[in-house]
Amino acid sequence: MAQKNQEKGSTGDVPVVTAPDRVRNVVLVGHSGAGKTTLVEALLAASGTIGRAGTVAAGTTVCDHDPAAVRQQRSVSLACAPLVHAGVKVNLLDTPGYGDFVGELRAGLRAADAALFVVSAVDGMDAATAALWEECAAVDLPRAVAVARLDHPRADFDETVALCQRVFGDNVLPLHLPMLGDDGESVAGLLALITRRVHDYSAGLPAAVREPDPQHLPAITESRAELIEGIIAESEDETLMDRYLDGEEIDTEVLITDLERAVARGHFYPVVPVCAATGVGLDVLLDGLVSAFPSPLAREVPAVTGLDGSPRPPLSCDPDGPLVAEVVRTAVDRHVGRVCLVRVFSGTLRPDQTVHVSGHGMADRGHPDHDADERVGHVYSPLGANLREVPACVAGDICAITKSGSAETGDTVSAKDEPLLIAPWEMPEPLLPVAIVARGRADEDALARNLGRLVVGDPTLRLERNPETHQLVLWCMGEAHADVVLDRLRAGGVELDTEPVRVALRETFTVAAKGHGRHVKQSGGHGQYAVCDIEVEPLPRGGGFEFVDRVVGGAVPHHYVPSVEKGIRAQLARGLVAGQPVVDLRVTLVDGKAHSVDSSDAAFQTAGALALRDAAERGEPTLLEPVDEVVIRVADSSVGAVLGDLSGRRGRVLGTEADPDAEGRTLVRAEVPALELLRYATELRALTAGTATFHRHFSHYHPSPTP
Repeated sequence: MAQKNQEKGSTGDVPVVTAPDRVRNVVLVGHSGAGKTTLVEALLAASGTIGRAGTVAAGTTVCDHDPAAVRQQRSVSLACAPLVHAGVKVNLLDTPGYGDFVGELRAGLRAADAALFVVSAVDGMDAATAALWEECAAVDLPRAVAVARLDHPRADFDETVALCQRVFGDNVLPLHLPMLGDDGESVAGLLALITRRVHDYSAGLPAAVREPDPQHLPAITESRAELIEGIIAESEDETLMDRYLDGEEIDTEVLITDLERAVARGHFYPVVPVCAATGVGLDVLLDGLVSAFPSPLAREVPAVTGLDGSPRPPLSCDPDGPLVAEVVRTAVDRHVGRVCLVRVFSGTLRPDQTVHVSGHGMADRGHPDHDADERVGHVYSPLGANLREVPACVAGDICAITKSGSAETGDTVSAKDEPLLIAPWEMPEPLLPVAIVARGRADEDALARNLGRLVVGDPTLRLERNPETHQLVLWCMGEAHADVVLDRLRAGGVELDTEPVRVALRETFTVAAKGHGRHVKQSGGHGQYAVCDIEVEPLPRGGGFEFVDRVVGGAVPHHYVPSVEKGIRAQLARGLVAGQPVVDLRVTLVDGKAHSVDSSDAAFQTAGALALRDAAERGEPTLLEPVDEVVIRVADSSVGAVLGDLSGRRGRVLGTEADPDAEGRTLVRAEVPALELLRYATELRALTAGTATFHRHFSHYHPSPTP
């Protein structure tokens, strides 16, 4: 729950900046369990922001404040944790590492100006982290690597660096090497390669900097040569390499300056060993975040348009420019209301300011386009769940606002007199359906209220009320995402259950047939009299329904022909065999009888329905199931496994082709029955170690196999 007070245990002042060059926005990414949240907690403690670091196991970390995160002992949402180091505010954006919460990860990438990849020295990395590196490379996002969990008995720094170089590329080089303590096992310090100094953490933080011992010199010399060559290769000074090859000792300050420029441009990726438990490397990492990662001034502001889509001139990160900010995360707190995490790209966001909130382009996710003028009450600096009031938020910084009536994730916040719109970032498509049902009447109202809150805050969640199966379906990213959503609903006081998701089927005829409908009743006064004869023939798939009138001689009066059609259409909607709508038929009215007194519109509607049901007894009706066209993006190494799995799902492969947007990946196109795709989001992730993604859309109906 959001708390508008000082963080318990906090010792630092609320960070306030007045210039973009005093801000660094850094998103931490890596697989689940790599140690991102633990590292953020250690950095907050090392910088004096909090008095003592919490732990994930105890549920006491700043970033994992969500009850679902505490229960699962892993991050499930984006969290912002700012600290101040060397006079610079560093907004650390902690992201979930599990694939189900990729929407929160993408929001963090949108808000950040650089990425810190946290890689476990014990577990290495997963394939999804490798794919994310390529995604960051596509937008030239500066990156660095922190090798964490060095205190673990199985930690292997050298092998982890080698793995990073194989996956990320040759420009991934360590700036420091771990130095073992007297016991020969624990990491007691770092060997700085550029300065050739030892950072000794035996007495804790800050490290004692001293000359290296003789036994350290060979390791420093060997690794330093490779590092310097890598830095010089990215230097803007074209003479530097020749001077180095001629044996000239390059000045340390020159190397550091060139290193920082290469990192800020996204051309060089330093590796820093860190240990959150012992404090090793934390001060070095903080120094690097401040000195090497770019300020918001060095990054382009996303393109903006008018509300009507008309182009607008590019903006710069100027506190005095027009206000343009973006909501990167929305949470709905039952006490505070909407809490919106906002990245300000241009201008300055101030308390009591009237702004324009625009949300466009998410109608297909259940978020209709909306525009509203709202007054910003207070502006806060978030520290996890805690909100600390600040006087303003300048361009380049991240803040939180509350009590907005309409703001949702992805919305643009701009000036009232000059409303603008930022195109929302690409939201992943939820592909795992979960059908839910309230246990009682009282729970239905509570369910509706809580679902509204969840959908507002989670653009990766799609709510569908299926009119055919009459089910309420939540489309989620995966099992873990679904667990979190259900937990939040139950925490809101909703008693609910899940049920199997039903797939809407269709019926059709397989052979032509004739039908006779006779509806004759006499009960005193006007009776009911209608007789009609029809011929039914199946149409090709997707042919829909056709009604043809071939009555001659007025056997069925002209004004009753539409009544026959209406009755047939009603019976088609009700179904004939399994209660499913009937499709792909041509019905021809060929004959009938009428009575001058007892015939009526209702009588001929009933006769038409009876004729269709009579024809069904000879038309050999069958069930049709929906078939989706699926496009799967998969690593080349997993194509065989995916193709084999599709075969087991009754899929028909349409073709494969190289992915034009990613080297080493393949696009697989197939047609698969929708029934076989209900859990495909989870099963494809398991099949490909989380590296494959897929999209689906309805293609056609196909005869369902007989049981």
